[in-house]
Amino acid sequence: MAAPNLTRDQAQQRAALLEVDSYRIELDLTDGGGKPGSDTFRSTTAVEFRSRTAGESSWIDLVAANVHRAVLNGRELDVSSYREEEGLHLPDLAEANELVVEADCRYMNTGEGLHRFVDPVDGEVYLYSQFETADAKRMFACFDQPDLKAVYTLRVTAPHHWKVISNAAIESTEDGIGGADVHFFGTTKPMSTYLVALVAGPYAEWRDEFTDGVTTIPLGIYCRASLAPHMDHERLFTETKQGFGFFHGAFGVKYPFGKYDQCFVPEFNAGAMENAGCVTFLEDYVFRSRVTRYLYERRAETVLHEMAHMWFGDLVTMRWWDDLWLNESFATWASVLAQAEATEYRQAWTTFAKIEKSWAYRQDQLPSTHPVASDIPDLQAVEVNFDGITYAKGASVLKQLVAYVGLENFLAGLRVYFAKHEWGNATLADLLGALEEASGRDLSWWSAQWLETTGLNLLRPKFTVDADGRFTEFAVLQGGARPGAGELRTHRLAIGVYDDENGKLVRKHRIELDVSGERTEVPELVGVHRGKLVLVNDDDLTYCTMRLDPDSLASLIDHISDIAEPLPRTLCWSAAWEMTREAELKARDFVNLVLGGLASETEVGVVQRLLLQAQTALSSYADTSWRDEGWRRFTTRVLELARAAEPGSDHQLAFVNSLAGSVLDESSLVVLRGWFDGTDVLEGLDVDTDLRWRLLHALVAHGAAGLDEIGAEEERDPTATGRRRAESARALRPTIEAKTEAWDRAVNDDELPNAVSEAIVAGIQHAGQKALLQPFVERYFADVADVWDRRSSERAQSVVVGLFPSWSILRETVAAADAWLAEERPPALRRLVSEGRAGIVRALAAQEFDRS
Repeated sequence: MAAPNLTRDQAQQRAALLEVDSYRIELDLTDGGGKPGSDTFRSTTAVEFRSRTAGESSWIDLVAANVHRAVLNGRELDVSSYREEEGLHLPDLAEANELVVEADCRYMNTGEGLHRFVDPVDGEVYLYSQFETADAKRMFACFDQPDLKAVYTLRVTAPHHWKVISNAAIESTEDGIGGADVHFFGTTKPMSTYLVALVAGPYAEWRDEFTDGVTTIPLGIYCRASLAPHMDHERLFTETKQGFGFFHGAFGVKYPFGKYDQCFVPEFNAGAMENAGCVTFLEDYVFRSRVTRYLYERRAETVLHEMAHMWFGDLVTMRWWDDLWLNESFATWASVLAQAEATEYRQAWTTFAKIEKSWAYRQDQLPSTHPVASDIPDLQAVEVNFDGITYAKGASVLKQLVAYVGLENFLAGLRVYFAKHEWGNATLADLLGALEEASGRDLSWWSAQWLETTGLNLLRPKFTVDADGRFTEFAVLQGGARPGAGELRTHRLAIGVYDDENGKLVRKHRIELDVSGERTEVPELVGVHRGKLVLVNDDDLTYCTMRLDPDSLASLIDHISDIAEPLPRTLCWSAAWEMTREAELKARDFVNLVLGGLASETEVGVVQRLLLQAQTALSSYADTSWRDEGWRRFTTRVLELARAAEPGSDHQLAFVNSLAGSVLDESSLVVLRGWFDGTDVLEGLDVDTDLRWRLLHALVAHGAAGLDEIGAEEERDPTATGRRRAESARALRPTIEAKTEAWDRAVNDDELPNAVSEAIVAGIQHAGQKALLQPFVERYFADVADVWDRRSSERAQSVVVGLFPSWSILRETVAAADAWLAEERPPALRRLVSEGRAGIVRALAAQEFDRS
């Protein structure tokens, strides 16, 4: 069921009354005889807290199967009427209070609370907690909101052969009943409930330490025993140490939580979670098959993102979820900075421009877009706000702020902020105040322009040239932010002029300036040769949508592969993609541009992104009468590139993976079948476990393989990942019976683990099965409200978003969405459905333009 939906007003009321000092939490994870428990676990919590007014009442949060007793200040409370939606009522509080609650809490299979997983390889049980935004109450009774910080002391009874990891280190271990161990953890530093962590099971372990001559941090890495052969712990330890070295210097505050463990856990819903001193990661980051360098880069970004949270989020925490963006935007910006400055991924800002910025632009063009600093009235609102505004746009505008005040001033402001607010809660105003103190600049206007508005400004150059091609005047034109109120903003940006040099387009001139208003004159460029390409957001300093003058656009289309440096080349790719999405560049022209430029693109992450964008253009934005021809062109060229690529290279693997996700004709299917069964060998290509699944998925989706092959592959790969891949494969079968079966399980089976449900959802849609899926448009709008009502937000979102009928790019689908939206709906659900509708509207416009 859905957890209670705490409102901001309720949280403020409780925080105004209470101060929480400490929690003592005792958990028994055994069956009473030393073996792992199954359905529930005993949770005993003693919490000490103060009330600013004696005699007042409050409540404590708890989601439990049974509450055995609750004792407040020595007085037994009546728990017979306990309801999960209300927690436990706490009447007649004293100034100083102690509450003891004994309950049986449920193990979860949804990635929320204390998640329980059984490894199909060896039958071992693994546990981990996931509490953001407010699921700590599923493991212990607590005041589950970020501004009621406290210290925590855990005692955990667990099977003898288990590792047990939490925020603090184990101080001692004693013998328990039935051969179990009882672990006593040290007391933590003050932190919010959502940052408490528990990871338990027979995890494989690796140890190391970071030291800089002053500070030593014990390091641990953990994953399931059956994944241990694939763990590249040395690489992860190296990146971890690089991160600590960089952040210690940048932030001026040593890591504050003692030891630092990184746990890779099964069926995790997100990429990672910044639990203080005990970070949890999606175990897909333990690569059991070959991946490209791009995925190592993205994993390193995640490692550094969570590490940055130790300061920004954990040491200093938001007061309420209105400032979630500040946590996530900062960690995103800081992680990319650390990558570029301290690791092997020196081109991290290029990846940021192609990945994060693209995510931000897409989210900011939706009707549901919201200010970066948005209004969060309750928990359901925040749970749909882990989006491209909160992460990527926020990080983009922070990058713009850094360009405006200067990196050293920005870091100096952070040091002031950490010093003033360590172990406490803070707001955006506190951060801006610290930055103003350090930089000497007034930033009130910046917050109003960038954080309290929506949409993107369009920036374009406007110039004239003389007979020699030199600028006689130059200005930057700015369009009003849209969608939104049409605000004009102040942009710190660079203008770059590129020209030919030995067959390459290289930057010949660069100036940096502030742009504001509708027109900003740039007299510094008068007399400069116009070159072949002008970029008005060179170096990607600001957040905007950039357009090119006609000659620069011609250079982009004809010579994009000649741009020497990766970042400006990526900015050009991004401009072309945004023009495609805005129905300003035909989808077929974008596809042809990609096919012509891929061979020369050096950054494999950019290659992978371009391939995905070309597939989206073909599937959604191209006119249906050209689509078959477009797919043939695409797959023919990508196959050529795969065969021509250096054997065993990342580019080769990227091209093969793209083929497996495409709409294929018979000749392409023959090639993939040959790679799958080994009758056709592509030199250097290792057809390992995960690539076999991708190839099989392609064959199944096109009716070239079926249940027998899926079953055989599942026997070959009897792991949890293999089971999920098989679920996706069964859902991919191109029959109405297979789709109906998959749909019914995803929508109606509330007992499925969330990871399995997501695998089924992923298999239902395929670009080559649009007509087959048409009957499910009506089913979606009939089913989705009930799913939202029955399930938690985390579980429901994968169905609401993943099964939205994006395959049906028809005005009738828009009308069906409008009819559904016309009725009263929960705001968070309404937002998700309206976003799906907006995608159909955008695709219809792009298809119409592609036809013209």
